[in-house]
Amino acid sequence: MKGLAIAASLGLVLSAAPGFAQAPAGQTPGAKPPAPAAPRPAAPPATPPAAQAPAPTPQPPAPFPQGAKMAFVNLQVIAQLSTDGKAAAAKVTGLTQKKQSEIAEKSKALQGNQTRLQTGGGVMSDSARGQLEKEIERQQRELERMQQDAQAELNELQQELQGDFQKKLLPVLEQLAKEKGLQFLFSGADAGLIWAEPGLDLTVEAVKKLDGPK
Repeated sequence: MKGLAIAASLGLVLSAAPGFAQAPAGQTPGAKPPAPAAPRPAAPPATPPAAQAPAPTPQPPAPFPQGAKMAFVNLQVIAQLSTDGKAAAAKVTGLTQKKQSEIAEKSKALQGNQTRLQTGGGVMSDSARGQLEKEIERQQRELERMQQDAQAELNELQQELQGDFQKKLLPVLEQLAKEKGLQFLFSGADAGLIWAEPGLDLTVEAVKKLDGPK
C-alpha cells in the first residue's frame, strides 16, 4: 500500500473549476462610444461531481473471495458517500457561489456604466464622457483582478481539502487491506478496470471505516 497514488482521482471529486469569466476589454478614451458589448457574466458555478449527480445507492457488498490477495475501491464513490467527502464538496460549492455572487454584483455595476456611455455618451461633454470612460476602465480592471483572485482562492481550497481528505483516507485503506490480507489494493478507475469479481470491491467497507468512530 505504500506510495498509493490517490490524489488524481480525489482531484476529480473534490474540484470545481468554474473558470471565472474575464472582464471585457476596455474602450479607447476619447473615441466616440460604440455600442459596448455587455460584460460577460461570470460563469455559473461548477458544482463538484459529488453535487452534480446523486450519489449512487450502495448495494450490499458481495462476499469477499476467500484467499484473494487483490481488491479495489472506487475513490469517487468514497468521496460522494462519506461524511468527509460531502463536507469537502459543500465547502467548494459554498465558496464558488460566494465568489460568483460578488463577481455578478461587480459586473452589474460595470454594465450600468457601459449602458450610460452607450445611451448618453453622445450628448455628454468631453470631460464627463472622459471621466465615465476612465471609470469603466477602472471597473474592468477591478473585475478582472476579482475573477483571477477568486479562481486562485478556489484552487487553493480544493488543494487543501484534497490533501486533508487523502490524509484521512489513506490510513483507512491501509488498515482495510491488512485486515483482508491483501497484497494489492487498486483504485478501480485508475487501474483501467473492466471487470472484477464483485466481492473484490471494498468501496462500501472503506466508506464505513472512514465514517466510523475515529
